[in-house]
Amino acid sequence: MNNMTQINRRSLLKGAGVSLALPFMDSLSWAAGSSTPKPPVRLGFMYMPHGVIMDEFWPESPEAYRESPPPAIESLQPVLDQCLMMKGIAGVPIGPFTAAHAMELSTWLTATLPNSETRSRINIAISADQVMANYVGFQTSLPSLELATMPQTHKENQNGLHEAYYSHCSYRSPTQPVPAEIDPRNVLNRLFGKKGEAGRVSKVNPLDRKMLDHVLGGARDLRRTLARTDQQKLDEYLDSVRTVERRIAAIESRQQQAAFEKAGVRPSKRHASDSAPIEIKIPEGDKRSEYMQVMCDLNVLAFQTDTTRVSTYIGSTPNGVSYPELGFTDKHHSQTHHANRKEMMDKVAAITKFNIDQFAYMIKKMHNLKEGEGTLLDNCIMMWGSGLEDGNKHRRENLPFILAGKGGGSINTGRFLPDTKGNQGDLLTTLLTCAGVPLDRPIGNATKQIDEIKA
Repeated sequence: MNNMTQINRRSLLKGAGVSLALPFMDSLSWAAGSSTPKPPVRLGFMYMPHGVIMDEFWPESPEAYRESPPPAIESLQPVLDQCLMMKGIAGVPIGPFTAAHAMELSTWLTATLPNSETRSRINIAISADQVMANYVGFQTSLPSLELATMPQTHKENQNGLHEAYYSHCSYRSPTQPVPAEIDPRNVLNRLFGKKGEAGRVSKVNPLDRKMLDHVLGGARDLRRTLARTDQQKLDEYLDSVRTVERRIAAIESRQQQAAFEKAGVRPSKRHASDSAPIEIKIPEGDKRSEYMQVMCDLNVLAFQTDTTRVSTYIGSTPNGVSYPELGFTDKHHSQTHHANRKEMMDKVAAITKFNIDQFAYMIKKMHNLKEGEGTLLDNCIMMWGSGLEDGNKHRRENLPFILAGKGGGSINTGRFLPDTKGNQGDLLTTLLTCAGVPLDRPIGNATKQIDEIKA
């Protein structure tokens, strides 16, 4: 890597919540003072809207957490020693807005409210997943992987807010939402460069690094002469150039690795005892559980093959979702306004359990895959959660979260913390720190790190 390329990368990271120092790069692949490969840490997020029925979700006590978990998390019982639950994480206060469902997803990974003066345009903050992607994404084929169960075409604009706030959680920059892929076949093609029915691998034509250096250098000079709105457009262009640079870096690294292996040298990060990559089977039916599980499998495969180290999966968006597998066709959103009617609350509880069951499917699979001296899950931080505490009253003071994975030894799992003091930004800031991302400022409304999480 030449000095100019290093300078360009650092200058592009500036302002994205990432420290300019890059000491973590080497530790992703190699244990200090050892020739034994050290697996990288991955960070993943899985989302469900509308909150939960609290009595069905939270354990009765720290002692009951693993012995008699509540119904919502029963499917996680075999791996609760690999999980961490925290009660007391507050969401972002949404005033001056009243559009609770636009706020629940858009603030989930940004911990920031949309700009109230530019409501009809996207203007929020870079999300936590993309902060990590900016830091580690140049080392993998895909900087990040965004998945969704539903098309991101929600048509609503309460309070004059842009409709994308209802269906996007990832933001590459304050003005750039990152689209998610809903077709598992397209995801598989994207991960491994396959196109068409023949599954032929597309040829990559990496650009000249020197040309990128000239583009970046000239663009920064131009930026000083532009008005603020034009600077914003230029920043978005620079971000796309940065993505190209990261892909080139990953391509060059893999080409070098292939050359070593052809010569009989094995520089791969994978340990000889690692589990083989899992098989992906695309479901033919329309069962929601099978569809969500194949998307979870794709997430696992992307992490297992080090195709990416950052992922998000939006299990559903605020309106229009039903769960016929559960024996009823009522919409999720309508049932959350239950006014304490038991029949409706039971349906919300069943929907919550269904979504956590899919998360548990993914976590248990990760736990059963060997990697390095442990498991794939040992080297991941996976978070399931919702942007509302209670869909009935749209409360946000105590958001439901489940963490799974030890983050390479940075997180102390197997616990329920019933009285955590912190907010959404505090949690995201802490998770990025545990993933090894050096931050030059906290995420969103954070004021501290939650040290109780850490090992």
